[in-house]
Amino acid sequence: MTWASLFVLGGARSGKSRYAQARAEAIEGSHVFVATAEAFDDEMRDRIARHRADRDARWRTVEAPRDLPATIDVLSSSEAVVLVDCLTLWLSNLLLAGADIARAGQDLCDAIGRFEGHLILVSNEVGLGIVPDNALARRFGDAAGRLHQSVAMAADEVVLLTAGLPLILKTRG
Repeated sequence: MTWASLFVLGGARSGKSRYAQARAEAIEGSHVFVATAEAFDDEMRDRIARHRADRDARWRTVEAPRDLPATIDVLSSSEAVVLVDCLTLWLSNLLLAGADIARAGQDLCDAIGRFEGHLILVSNEVGLGIVPDNALARRFGDAAGRLHQSVAMAADEVVLLTAGLPLILKTRG
Protein backbone atom coordinates (compact mmCIF):
# COMPACT_ATOMS: atom_id res chain seq x y z
CA MET A 1 0.00 0.00 0.00
CA THR A 2 1.68 3.21 -1.12
CA TRP A 3 -0.80 5.76 0.18
CA ALA A 4 -1.69 6.87 3.67
CA SER A 5 -4.44 9.32 2.74
CA LEU A 6 -6.98 8.96 -0.04
CA PHE A 7 -9.45 11.67 -1.10
CA VAL A 8 -12.48 10.40 -3.04
CA LEU A 9 -14.67 12.93 -4.87
CA GLY A 10 -17.77 12.48 -6.96
CA GLY A 11 -21.25 13.72 -7.64
CA ALA A 12 -24.44 12.41 -6.07
CA ARG A 13 -24.83 8.66 -6.65
CA SER A 14 -21.46 8.46 -8.41
CA GLY A 15 -20.32 5.41 -6.42
CA LYS A 16 -17.83 7.31 -4.27
CA SER A 17 -18.92 5.89 -0.90
CA ARG A 18 -19.00 2.32 -2.21
CA TYR A 19 -15.57 2.79 -3.81
CA ALA A 20 -14.10 4.29 -0.62
CA GLN A 21 -15.51 1.49 1.54
CA ALA A 22 -14.13 -1.19 -0.79
CA ARG A 23 -10.69 0.45 -0.70
CA ALA A 24 -10.85 0.55 3.11
CA GLU A 25 -11.99 -3.06 3.42
CA ALA A 26 -9.06 -4.22 1.28
CA ILE A 27 -6.74 -3.12 4.11
CA GLU A 28 -6.13 -5.09 7.30
CA GLY A 29 -6.58 -3.05 10.45
CA SER A 30 -9.02 -1.44 12.82
CA HIS A 31 -11.85 -0.04 10.68
CA VAL A 32 -13.60 3.14 11.82
CA PHE A 33 -16.32 4.97 9.93
CA VAL A 34 -16.47 8.66 10.82
CA ALA A 35 -19.95 9.98 10.12
CA THR A 36 -20.39 13.72 9.65
CA ALA A 37 -24.12 13.70 8.89
CA GLU A 38 -26.76 14.82 11.32
CA ALA A 39 -30.25 13.32 11.03
CA PHE A 40 -32.61 16.29 11.03
CA ASP A 41 -35.42 14.56 9.09
CA ASP A 42 -36.77 11.12 8.21
CA GLU A 43 -35.13 11.04 4.78
CA MET A 44 -31.68 11.64 6.30
CA ARG A 45 -32.33 9.07 9.03
CA ASP A 46 -33.16 6.54 6.27
CA ARG A 47 -29.95 7.42 4.37
CA ILE A 48 -27.86 6.95 7.50
CA ALA A 49 -29.54 3.60 8.23
CA ARG A 50 -28.84 2.38 4.68
CA HIS A 51 -25.18 3.38 4.93
CA ARG A 52 -24.85 1.60 8.30
CA ALA A 53 -26.43 -1.54 6.82
CA ASP A 54 -23.77 -1.53 4.08
CA ARG A 55 -21.01 -1.95 6.66
CA ASP A 56 -20.33 -5.25 8.37
CA ALA A 57 -19.29 -6.01 11.96
CA ARG A 58 -15.64 -5.04 11.43
CA TRP A 59 -16.68 -1.36 11.36
CA ARG A 60 -16.99 0.90 14.39
CA THR A 61 -18.86 4.18 13.84
CA VAL A 62 -17.81 7.51 15.35
CA GLU A 63 -19.90 10.64 14.84
CA ALA A 64 -18.07 13.91 14.15
CA PRO A 65 -20.49 16.45 12.69
CA ARG A 66 -18.25 19.43 13.54
CA ASP A 67 -15.00 18.49 15.30
CA LEU A 68 -13.53 16.36 12.51
CA PRO A 69 -9.82 17.30 12.81
CA ALA A 70 -9.74 16.40 16.52
CA THR A 71 -11.55 13.13 15.80
CA ILE A 72 -9.00 12.23 13.13
CA ASP A 73 -6.19 12.98 15.57
CA VAL A 74 -7.75 10.73 18.23
CA LEU A 75 -8.14 7.85 15.75
CA SER A 76 -4.61 8.10 14.37
CA SER A 77 -2.57 4.90 14.77
CA SER A 78 -0.54 2.65 12.51
CA GLU A 79 -3.35 0.02 12.57
CA ALA A 80 -6.12 2.51 11.80
CA VAL A 81 -8.25 2.37 8.66
CA VAL A 82 -10.47 5.42 8.94
CA LEU A 83 -13.18 6.35 6.44
CA VAL A 84 -14.69 9.84 6.73
CA ASP A 85 -17.98 10.31 4.87
CA CYS A 86 -18.43 13.09 3.98
CA LEU A 87 -16.62 16.41 3.95
CA THR A 88 -19.44 18.38 2.32
CA LEU A 89 -21.84 17.47 5.13
CA TRP A 90 -19.15 18.49 7.63
CA LEU A 91 -18.69 21.77 5.76
CA SER A 92 -22.46 22.38 5.78
CA ASN A 93 -22.55 21.83 9.54
CA LEU A 94 -19.73 24.34 10.01
CA LEU A 95 -21.29 26.95 7.73
CA LEU A 96 -24.62 26.74 9.54
CA ALA A 97 -22.81 27.02 12.90
CA GLY A 98 -20.97 30.17 11.77
CA ALA A 99 -17.54 28.55 12.13
CA ASP A 100 -14.31 29.91 10.68
CA ILE A 101 -14.26 27.79 7.51
CA ALA A 102 -10.71 28.69 6.46
CA ARG A 103 -9.36 27.75 9.91
CA ALA A 104 -11.36 24.51 9.95
CA GLY A 105 -10.02 23.55 6.51
CA GLN A 106 -6.45 24.22 7.62
CA ASP A 107 -7.00 22.20 10.80
CA LEU A 108 -8.33 19.32 8.69
CA CYS A 109 -5.34 19.39 6.35
CA ASP A 110 -2.99 19.47 9.34
CA ALA A 111 -4.77 16.41 10.81
CA ILE A 112 -4.45 14.60 7.46
CA GLY A 113 -0.71 15.28 7.50
CA ARG A 114 -0.34 13.92 11.06
CA PHE A 115 -2.44 10.79 10.54
CA GLU A 116 -0.45 7.56 11.02
CA GLY A 117 -2.70 4.89 9.49
CA HIS A 118 -4.86 4.81 6.37
CA LEU A 119 -7.28 7.71 6.06
CA ILE A 120 -9.98 7.91 3.38
CA LEU A 121 -12.01 11.09 2.98
CA VAL A 122 -15.15 11.25 0.82
CA SER A 123 -16.73 14.43 -0.50
CA ASN A 124 -19.33 15.57 -3.00
CA GLU A 125 -18.00 17.44 -6.00
CA VAL A 126 -20.40 20.37 -6.26
CA GLY A 127 -18.50 22.63 -8.64
CA LEU A 128 -19.51 21.04 -11.94
CA GLY A 129 -22.99 22.53 -12.19
CA ILE A 130 -24.44 25.96 -12.69
CA VAL A 131 -23.73 28.83 -10.31
CA PRO A 132 -26.46 28.73 -7.63
CA ASP A 133 -29.06 31.47 -7.48
CA ASN A 134 -28.75 32.25 -3.76
CA ALA A 135 -25.98 33.62 -1.56
CA LEU A 136 -25.78 30.68 0.89
CA ALA A 137 -25.50 28.12 -1.91
CA ARG A 138 -22.81 30.21 -3.65
CA ARG A 139 -20.93 30.58 -0.36
CA PHE A 140 -21.14 26.81 0.16
CA GLY A 141 -19.92 26.05 -3.37
CA ASP A 142 -17.00 28.45 -2.99
CA ALA A 143 -16.08 27.00 0.41
CA ALA A 144 -16.34 23.43 -0.89
CA GLY A 145 -14.12 24.24 -3.86
CA ARG A 146 -11.45 25.78 -1.63
CA LEU A 147 -11.68 22.89 0.85
CA HIS A 148 -11.38 20.30 -1.92
CA GLN A 149 -8.30 22.00 -3.36
CA SER A 150 -6.62 22.03 0.06
CA VAL A 151 -7.52 18.43 0.88
CA ALA A 152 -6.37 17.28 -2.58
CA MET A 153 -3.00 18.91 -1.95
CA ALA A 154 -2.72 17.25 1.49
CA ALA A 155 -3.81 13.77 0.34
CA ASP A 156 -1.48 11.16 -1.11
CA GLU A 157 -4.05 9.97 -3.64
CA VAL A 158 -7.10 11.65 -5.16
CA VAL A 159 -9.78 9.78 -7.11
CA LEU A 160 -12.83 11.19 -8.91
CA LEU A 161 -15.80 8.85 -9.36
CA THR A 162 -18.19 9.31 -12.26
CA ALA A 163 -20.88 6.73 -13.15
CA GLY A 164 -19.18 4.32 -10.74
CA LEU A 165 -15.86 4.56 -12.56
CA PRO A 166 -12.73 5.82 -10.79
CA LEU A 167 -10.46 8.35 -12.43
CA ILE A 168 -7.17 8.71 -10.58
CA LEU A 169 -6.30 12.40 -10.39
CA LYS A 170 -3.27 12.14 -8.13
CA THR A 171 -1.05 9.39 -6.81
CA ARG A 172 2.02 9.58 -4.66
CA GLY A 173 4.40 6.74 -3.99
